[in-house]
Amino acid sequence: MKFFKFIFFGLALCFSACSQNNKMSNLTSKNYIETMMNSTKRYDYEPIYFLSYEQNICYSEILVNNIPVNKNFSEMLDGGTFEINNCIFKSGIQKVTLRMYPAGKHGMRDLQTLSWDTNMKIEITESDNRKRNLKGKVITAYLTPLAPVVKYGYERTQFAATGKNYFEASFTFNANVPYEFNSLDKARDLSKWDKDILKEKVVDFYKNQWNIINEKKEDEYFSYLELKEKETCQSLFYDKTDLQEILEAYQEAFIIEDYKLQPLQNYIVKLYGDGKLVCLELKSQDKNLRGESALWAKYDKDRMADFLTYYLYIPERGNDFKILR
Repeated sequence: MKFFKFIFFGLALCFSACSQNNKMSNLTSKNYIETMMNSTKRYDYEPIYFLSYEQNICYSEILVNNIPVNKNFSEMLDGGTFEINNCIFKSGIQKVTLRMYPAGKHGMRDLQTLSWDTNMKIEITESDNRKRNLKGKVITAYLTPLAPVVKYGYERTQFAATGKNYFEASFTFNANVPYEFNSLDKARDLSKWDKDILKEKVVDFYKNQWNIINEKKEDEYFSYLELKEKETCQSLFYDKTDLQEILEAYQEAFIIEDYKLQPLQNYIVKLYGDGKLVCLELKSQDKNLRGESALWAKYDKDRMADFLTYYLYIPERGNDFKILR
């Protein structure tokens, strides 16, 4: 269980050194559904953009507008479909980036570099939110490039990055959405910050959230979610049923009896959103932990894990982290 990772990309909260123990808004678990219903506008046509991928003989990351939407470091054959509106902030050109890595040892194959038969296909489709049962319109598709080679006197094709330990590519598509968010446009460029100062500030944020969850301060926890949730609910046109499911997912950290936060350690600061978003990720090369959030918990007798991902930004006229996604 990944805490509905494909829906809301983690539970990003915010931290202020001066007021970290105070509520950031009046949002609570009790008024969550009503607040989100009142803030979400509805339209005759509500476009939902889906990303579908098929991945073979590699590990991968997929980002939309430089925000991670999928990471796979455990299965060398994988695929799936999920909504990406949460990373579409306004109408216009959207950028999709794929990153591919060697899969390592799987069965009889030890893949230390990308293989000749490595490939990845990504397709973007658009559907009406109210008619999701109908086949969506294909907007664009991407397939990793092939290169011709001659082997044993015969010409064939293989993955263009065969023998390499990394491959990255990007493509764009046009989206038309009825909403517009400017939070990221008005965010400070964290890539220009002193790395030690940024790291200290991000770690302080994570420590604060670790304490809030560990001490079961549910109302304080929800008070940090308002901006992120309003933008997410609007972009995905959530209805009451959707909101109830998300509310229950958020509350798991407070109601599961053996929910145990793990020590905050072995992490690395990662920048996304063209340098305007920051988070902490585990440095582990373990296939079950690689690329996951440094804030995570075990439950169900340590057989299940929740990874709470935080993508944080600082407004151009501010100094404190605020949630984005």
